[in-house]
Amino acid sequence: MHDIRAIRENPAAFDAALARRGLAPMSPDLLALDEGRRAKILAAETATAEQNRASKEVGAAKARGDDAEFERLRALVAEKKAEVARLTEEAAAEDARLKAALEVIPNLPLDEVPEGRDEDDNVEVRRWGTPRSFNFQPREHFDIPGVKPGMDFETAAKLSGSRFVVLKGAVIRVHRALAQFMLDTHITEHGLAETWTPVLVKPEMMYGTGNLPKFAEDSYQTTNGWWLVPTSEVTLTNVVAGEIVEGSTLPLRMTAHTQCFRSEAGSAGKDTTGMLRQHQFEKVEMVTICTPDTALAEHERMTKCAEAILEKLGLPYRTIVLCTGDMGFGSQKTYDLEVWLPGQNRYREISSCSTCGTFQARRMNARYRPAGGGKPEFVATLNGSGLAVGRCLIAVLENGQQADGSVELPAVLHPYLGGKTRISATGELA
Repeated sequence: MHDIRAIRENPAAFDAALARRGLAPMSPDLLALDEGRRAKILAAETATAEQNRASKEVGAAKARGDDAEFERLRALVAEKKAEVARLTEEAAAEDARLKAALEVIPNLPLDEVPEGRDEDDNVEVRRWGTPRSFNFQPREHFDIPGVKPGMDFETAAKLSGSRFVVLKGAVIRVHRALAQFMLDTHITEHGLAETWTPVLVKPEMMYGTGNLPKFAEDSYQTTNGWWLVPTSEVTLTNVVAGEIVEGSTLPLRMTAHTQCFRSEAGSAGKDTTGMLRQHQFEKVEMVTICTPDTALAEHERMTKCAEAILEKLGLPYRTIVLCTGDMGFGSQKTYDLEVWLPGQNRYREISSCSTCGTFQARRMNARYRPAGGGKPEFVATLNGSGLAVGRCLIAVLENGQQADGSVELPAVLHPYLGGKTRISATGELA
């Protein structure tokens, strides 16, 4: 959510930042709504003062026996009372219109974010690892012989429809091991606090992170009004919603492993085979709550935490900074990590780490009390995948596949698999 006062103070800068996102100027319409709202508020305050003044004079007129003045003043009080009620209602309506206009405007990109129209204009900032050379044609994950027994799309389609999968046997063991490995690494090495949160949330929680109202079609709502979280960013970030936290307790760095649910609206025809794009999946999420002046440093730190997981797994990846035209709604700056998938012969997104500044905090009314004193200020929020478990499974399977159909597994997973090091060509852990 944007601060209308900041827009009022520098509308040209606001419109210039929106232009970098490819959006038309919005400050004239916003300021017109703001002016109308403020005019109604002032009129209501003026009418209230007149009502209060007349109310005081009513008693005086009664005391001196001036019946005519008493009746005039009493009528004036009633008139002003009705006027105050009307103006207050009109001011509230103007305020609602301004809020509705502000809540669908995306966050402003930082100056350092490269300008561009779409993903073709994203900028690679670094790479790690060298894609493996195969002496055979590498397969996609769902075509690897050792994987097929543990990845059942037909049963999933019978149970739920397209974009679901049933995992079993060695494959689900590796999937579970990956999630546990990610959590353990973030907790013991990266200093993140493990948190377990619900996957059903109130609408205001989805609103707080910017998922509502603009992106309602991307998520699922239950018949009683709850929403299924698209990621635990929603719950972890909203931990501080409506709160004033002590500045001395910041930063709060949290991680959670949850089921995630997305409708994949607008993705018809994209990644329809395999389990790259699913309606239900698991993710280990990272969220940081900090002071605005430390947000950029925290963003770099969070991105390094995600990169460390890929490096420990020995998976080649590249880090890119998203251009202004490809950034998410709430982001000021985003790094995407793309892992190498030999079956597709390309890099694919496996993590997205974003700093949102105070954008989400304004929607949530989440503030902190500065350690040195002073009035509460809005916190800054950050979120990132650390990592998407299913996509990481795909990368492990494809990068570790062998000519005979078996899969060699990363060494860091062996302790989580009872010392097993591979999936055999027939689908057993060995």
